[in-house]
Amino acid sequence: MAEAPKTVSMIRRPQIGIHPFTEYFKGFEQVLSVKQIFMEKTVKVLGSLQIEIFSKRTGYMGVSDEDGHIFVNAEYLRDGEERGIYLDVIHELVHVKQFMEGKTLFDHRYAYVDRPTEIEAYRHAVKEARGIGATEKEIFEYLKTEWINIQDHKRLAKHVGMKLRKGQPIELDSRS
Repeated sequence: MAEAPKTVSMIRRPQIGIHPFTEYFKGFEQVLSVKQIFMEKTVKVLGSLQIEIFSKRTGYMGVSDEDGHIFVNAEYLRDGEERGIYLDVIHELVHVKQFMEGKTLFDHRYAYVDRPTEIEAYRHAVKEARGIGATEKEIFEYLKTEWINIQDHKRLAKHVGMKLRKGQPIELDSRS
């Protein structure tokens, strides 16, 4: 199973509150896919980025459409699969860049899986997943969330460049 690169580390003992991104997510400024998001501003952006660790039973990560900081669920950070958290950070950093560019992050004219900002963010995460050696099945699993149905899941997979063959469905684990 593919893992996050050894050049990054994540503090998995979260404290509720606002923190610098680099306090909890170290080494991301060295990740090529992050450099491709922010280019020459990578170190500056990550150095000034804030995260807000919150405590709720549901949720993973998200970006504030008010000031562009990242929300992180404490339980997810503590107990979630490292690779999934890593890919979610990549995904959310794309949303941070989109916010900086003035894009509407939550354009409700689109379904979640058809929203241009989500497709762009998932494309970056999928590219990174392939780069760290994740299989297509693992990537398909990564794209699954409890708020989308199987048809939307497949549509999202197609939007991000996955090839789903008829008659040969990707087998899902018990979460699906």
